[in-house]
Amino acid sequence: MSDIILLGQNFLALFVESAPWLLLGLLVAGVMHELVPVSFLEKHMGSASFSSISKAAVIGAPLPLCSCGVIPAALGLRRSGASKSSTISFLVSTPETGVDSVSVSYALLGPLYAIVRPIAAIISAIYAGLMVRFFAERDVTAQQVTKPLSTNETSSCCSSKTAREPEPQLEASCCASDKGHSHNDVNTTQGALGTNSSKVTKVLSYASGKLLEDIVVWLLIGLALAAAIKTWVPTDFLTQWGDGLVAMLVMALIGIPMYICATASTPLAVGFLAAGLSPGAVLVFLMAGPATNVSTMGMIKQEMGARTLILYLFSVMSASIGFGYALNQLVSSFSLASMIKTQSHMHEHGANVQVIYGICAVLLAGLMLRLGVKKLQNYRQNHSQHSACCS
Repeated sequence: MSDIILLGQNFLALFVESAPWLLLGLLVAGVMHELVPVSFLEKHMGSASFSSISKAAVIGAPLPLCSCGVIPAALGLRRSGASKSSTISFLVSTPETGVDSVSVSYALLGPLYAIVRPIAAIISAIYAGLMVRFFAERDVTAQQVTKPLSTNETSSCCSSKTAREPEPQLEASCCASDKGHSHNDVNTTQGALGTNSSKVTKVLSYASGKLLEDIVVWLLIGLALAAAIKTWVPTDFLTQWGDGLVAMLVMALIGIPMYICATASTPLAVGFLAAGLSPGAVLVFLMAGPATNVSTMGMIKQEMGARTLILYLFSVMSASIGFGYALNQLVSSFSLASMIKTQSHMHEHGANVQVIYGICAVLLAGLMLRLGVKKLQNYRQNHSQHSACCS
């Protein structure tokens, strides 16, 4: 019984810790979806070229988005016209590092990690994007990317009436036919529905509605799994493997499903260093842990397919282990151990920051609850309509 209580406490702690960053990610995605021109995304991230992949990695690296916040941001990029490879590059570099995690790394781990982490994040992101480009990329137009959104309107057996309603609205505009050719389906639909609403309203509506609905299930699954790992996987299990390949594989396998951001992973890394893990094995955890989690994997499989997911996981694991080995060699060859801090420094939020985190958690829970209520209402309505039209 005590384990169940501890599991609940860990889940709640992870939820509160991730809430502000997830809300920030949703907001960034909403802004990109509504305000960033499709032509800009197609120009800089729409192709599968090395330049686009590199730009996605460099753009994502300084953003203060964790593995939860980057999910809606990457989803917004993908649905706004970014290629698979550029989206994966952005999805790897953004959570692995950021201006906040670099500063925390310098304070807790020393200057070496503060230098290595952003470099490793950008290079591993480009590597992951190239893997997807060569083995999974397809030429997909913006309409094909957003096609699943439009098919939802005709899923009901009684939806023929509602499927015809948006068409007169589009034709009523003198520029409706032109917009249908120059914008993707999402922008066209939202432009027709919200011509009199403000940009801010559109951003908030999209971020707290469709986008949150797409990730909420995998988000909760990822948090639950991370809480289970934190509850039942002891630190001794992580530190008993030493500093070889086995230790790096264990750290990668533990880090990949774990729901932790680059900043929050830093205090854990301090503990691993103090417990005897090598700098390279710790770097594997710092890369693989923030880079992905169960929620990210679910989103990638849903939006880009199983092959892209496999390439993504292989790239994250192989890149983190490769950089782990390189860091060990660098430290031993050039005697850089003095640039690494090994003493433990506990990092906690101040009282004012804790209040902000709590408010964000309550707001996020409220948005999720609202989605759940709407989902239940829609299910009951569709069920009653189905019964009526089929009786």
